[in-house]
Amino acid sequence: MATTAPAPLRSGDKVAIVCPARKASAEELAAAVATLQSWDLEVVLGESTTAAQHQFGGSDEVRARDLQRQLNDPSIRAILCARGGYGTTRIIDQLDFSRFAQDPKWVAGFSDITALNSHLLALGHQSIHGVMPMLFHQESGEESLESLRRALFGEEVAYSAPAHALNRLGTATGELTGGNLSLLQTLTGTRSECPTAGRILFLEDIDEYLYAIDRMMVHLERTSKLQHLAGLLVGHFTNPQDNTIPYGQTPNEIIDHYAGKYGFPIAHHFPVGHEPQNMALICGREARLVVEETGAHLTYL
Repeated sequence: MATTAPAPLRSGDKVAIVCPARKASAEELAAAVATLQSWDLEVVLGESTTAAQHQFGGSDEVRARDLQRQLNDPSIRAILCARGGYGTTRIIDQLDFSRFAQDPKWVAGFSDITALNSHLLALGHQSIHGVMPMLFHQESGEESLESLRRALFGEEVAYSAPAHALNRLGTATGELTGGNLSLLQTLTGTRSECPTAGRILFLEDIDEYLYAIDRMMVHLERTSKLQHLAGLLVGHFTNPQDNTIPYGQTPNEIIDHYAGKYGFPIAHHFPVGHEPQNMALICGREARLVVEETGAHLTYL
């Protein structure tokens, strides 16, 4: 299914910040708001950015209502999810994308927002997997933030990763899909699940036990998510955990054990995930991945 790309942002456009998962506050978002205003954008803080229920940005009802309002409002040209955490899957089935489909807009975020990225792609809409407002000003994150700006405004973006011993050489062309590994497993069998056949999959995660990474890779293989990939980008697996008895493999080695048997190109240590180097990837956009001895390169077609 061909995917729909929202129109690029233009100077003066209005964008909304929402909290579909973990809570934030206006104070925490102030610096990001100033940055968006410096891009000549008008910023609207959604209801969920001033709400809280335990760790969430308000109740499920509040978060769903806020996101629905921004999805429906034709004056809002992009929706930026303030942060990840947990909670997007709790509200995803309450959302109606029928009005959004008539006039798509950019939705951006990563981590728990993988659920929204994947759901949109399942409906045929492109979205941005990229740095979120709560992380706009993390140390050494300037390049990631600039990549988000370029993606939102429709400017050219291309990325490179250094050579890695586990890389699999080759060239692949396909639409990008993926995100947080644990979320992708959670979405399997739901309306938010995306086909991977013929696509370039990207994976990242944080704080996961090594055995759990292995278990999730087994799940991807058993549900035929790996066999027919065009290519694979292995992003950051930040702060992996281990048991008293060591698991014995790194996250990259675990992923290679399953993905490496199929012959498609693989680029390890790609700059995406829970690190300052988290380049904006457009889910659903066709791209070309070239993995050579000297490193890997990703460009959009």
